[in-house]
Amino acid sequence: MASRSDKTDSRNQGIDTTLVTAGRDTLAQRGFVNPPVVRGSTVLYPTAADLHAHRGEFQYGRIGTPTSKALQEALIALEGPNCAGVALAPSGVSAITAALFSVLKAGDHLLVIDSVYRPTRNFCNGVLAAYGVETTYFDPMIGSGIAALFKPNTKAVLVEAPGSQSFEMPDIPAIAAVAHEHGAVVLDDNTWGTPLYHRSLDQGVDISIQAATKYIGGHSDIMFGTISANSGTWPKLSETVYLLGLCAGPDDMFLALRGLRTLSVRLAHHQRSALEMARWLQTRKEVAQVLYPALETDPGYAIWKRDFTGASGLFSVVLNPAPMKAVDAMLDTLKLFGMGYSWGGFESLVIPFDCSAYRTATKWSPDGPALRFHIGLENLDDLKTDIEQGFAAFNAAQ
Repeated sequence: MASRSDKTDSRNQGIDTTLVTAGRDTLAQRGFVNPPVVRGSTVLYPTAADLHAHRGEFQYGRIGTPTSKALQEALIALEGPNCAGVALAPSGVSAITAALFSVLKAGDHLLVIDSVYRPTRNFCNGVLAAYGVETTYFDPMIGSGIAALFKPNTKAVLVEAPGSQSFEMPDIPAIAAVAHEHGAVVLDDNTWGTPLYHRSLDQGVDISIQAATKYIGGHSDIMFGTISANSGTWPKLSETVYLLGLCAGPDDMFLALRGLRTLSVRLAHHQRSALEMARWLQTRKEVAQVLYPALETDPGYAIWKRDFTGASGLFSVVLNPAPMKAVDAMLDTLKLFGMGYSWGGFESLVIPFDCSAYRTATKWSPDGPALRFHIGLENLDDLKTDIEQGFAAFNAAQ
């Protein structure tokens, strides 16, 4: 009996089916559902002629393996028809830095959203500045008004939707339209929504970046980054990643692909729980404001509703004025919300934050302390009980 491949055409199927089937070829995988974890560096050529011509599907482990190919094919299918290719990186930050290196050179000017992930800001202010690239930060709500910030040497615009920690929702299509009028490339840190809930390449973005450490991995056990590019930016991006020698590990590639298979069901749970938790927190006397674009009362709701098909489990709250000792008392009381950086795993997390010290184009000056929550996959009533106990300690410490 002849064997068959289970490769399918993602253009003619639903997104949940794409997530499960894309990148799979059971014929090539000798019948196994998942691709093998190929740990390899050297690829042998059968003849001298093949060696001289660099013939063969794979040339060297760093450049590609059956494991990386399966993941890249799946990610391309998820990103949609405007994706020409996906590069893999060993972390989210390395994905961001490689993408920026691919579009900038000494003497260029870069526009960056003021709510950007802080390590990205540090890279711009440190490494890019040292290499002669000037960075200007802009108000996340600037929209088409960004036109006033362009210079003759502006080559790229970096956005993040929503903003890291403070959750402003920029108008990416408006920003992208202006950028393209000026011949600039648009990059988007799309970690929060993922291509499942936000296909930014369909909205004028040229390069979409993700810390796949978070929702794509989904289990807090890998460091990983992905860089998806359209046809105009892919050749230079792929060359830059190759020249930088970036190479994700085979086990992390496998785990990223495994996480991708369940991305839809996990994000649906994260979204459902986060939205209910955000609405519940709005009713608490300890909370002054909930920062979550999926809330109808959020300033970014209209843009989120227009550009996104869903929301993830990450949001922030501003508490009513209180001393830091009260916040610490609350944090130390929590049992289910771990205190730790990153997010996107199955577990709930919380951190206090204050981004006032590193904003330059806008001011962050809430009346009270702020917390960022990641709502995991636990029972929601249990999470509410945990926060109620935390608020009791918060109130008692004032």
